Amino acid sequence: MSASVFPAVVVLVAALLVQSALTVVGVTGGGGDYFPAALSLERGIPQPSRRVGLGQLSARDSVRHRRMLQSTSGGVVDFPVQGTFDPFLVGLYYTRLQLGSPPKDFYVQIDTGSDVLWVSCNNCDGCPVSSGLQIPMNFYDSGSSSTASLISCSDQRCVVGLEAADSGCLQNKNQCGYTFQYGDGSGTSGYYVADMLHLDTIVGGSVTTNSTVPIVFGCSTLQTGDLKKPDRAVDGIFGFGQQGMSVISQLASQGAAPRVFSHCLKGDDAGGGILVLGEIVEPNIVYTPLVASQPHYNVNLQSISVGGQTLSIDPSVFGTSDKKGTIVDSGTTLAYLADAAYDPFISAINSDVSQTVRPVVSKGQQCYLITTRVNDLFPQVSLHFAGGASMLLNPQDYLVQQNSVNGASVWCIGFQKMQGQSITILGDLILKDKIFVYDLANQRIGWANYDCSTSVNVSTTENTGRTEFVDPGQLGNSGSQQNARLDRLILPTVMIGLLHLLLLGSCLFL
Repeated sequence: MSASVFPAVVVLVAALLVQSALTVVGVTGGGGDYFPAALSLERGIPQPSRRVGLGQLSARDSVRHRRMLQSTSGGVVDFPVQGTFDPFLVGLYYTRLQLGSPPKDFYVQIDTGSDVLWVSCNNCDGCPVSSGLQIPMNFYDSGSSSTASLISCSDQRCVVGLEAADSGCLQNKNQCGYTFQYGDGSGTSGYYVADMLHLDTIVGGSVTTNSTVPIVFGCSTLQTGDLKKPDRAVDGIFGFGQQGMSVISQLASQGAAPRVFSHCLKGDDAGGGILVLGEIVEPNIVYTPLVASQPHYNVNLQSISVGGQTLSIDPSVFGTSDKKGTIVDSGTTLAYLADAAYDPFISAINSDVSQTVRPVVSKGQQCYLITTRVNDLFPQVSLHFAGGASMLLNPQDYLVQQNSVNGASVWCIGFQKMQGQSITILGDLILKDKIFVYDLANQRIGWANYDCSTSVNVSTTENTGRTEFVDPGQLGNSGSQQNARLDRLILPTVMIGLLHLLLLGSCLFL
């Protein structure tokens, strides 16, 4: 990827439909109590027989990377989490939101790298009317909501968006609008509206449904390219960025939620997890500072150890600037190492297992033939960050199983090389089976290894320390039969994202 993908001003790159995107958005056109809100992570899964090669996963992630590099105590809201983590069963994380009065359901892509929540509107040109994910497609109609209002160009909320390049002015209509253009040619444009966001909350173990908060979100009137295709369609994108137009920032500015969100993604075959707009509290969480003045969730990775031995990598390789650094992104399938760090890492792994496993290279990927448990053969890896925080990776946190050959399992290194780039990206391969806390108020990210199938303790206030326990899928019994079968869905080909992948369906053969 050339340096040209880092313009000072970019035409919006938000995340697209299939896996959440890490992007910088550009636009064309003229002590209170809080409720941590838990949103479901729902992942549509292709047929288990359709395994995708590491090279193809990496190619799909690279599409997202190119876009990215352009430059009142109401308790906890908990939705059932569907799907399972497997980088070869390419999935999609999304959640169900209710907007308007009366409330209407919308299924939206969760995107940690853009700021804006937008959904398809009733007058949309090119918006799909059906989805291969077997979810109902809905269209927002401001005229049908008694609490809806349009946002004018002079509205202070539009001004906030302008400062972050998340909005523009449709001068002929005096409407605050946006145009998001994606790297693959897809795009969406529309205007902003204000309406009510409805949240089911858990207080004292009981579910309540009376939480409503006014927010500003995008109303999409045009979608182009892959966004028009029904096979991977959702109703919109839910940006989890740090700028003023993000839902997290809006809720915090109203005193309705703290500036913190957390997730815990299950890594076993059962899948699922938790995403909360609040702070998961766990005594083993360690924190590292967020790098200041960065559009993404950048952290300072300082060194890497394999089997307790620190690798000989110049620390400047992990430095942060406009064109380099380490990014935490739940939308990336695999993980990516800066070019200068990749070869020392692979060499250290190979040296450690040279007497016990057979290394093979398949389609440019470093793989191994294994006849026993990987945890018995491969070393632990530690990532060391600023502030003294370390992240311990077990073998299954950096290896992925591809297929089998003559009774031996083929496991491949899940870290990919960022060719010619000094960028490291920690995706789902790394983030699974861990609590992650994005503490925007204190500008830090924390993590701890955790069994994400168990309850988490979520702080409901910033000052009093009150907490609620949240179980994965606590509202699952009240969900529809459709939600119960989401983990068996077939996800057709897609192209967007650090997880915006094109499902090509080929297998890795040795």
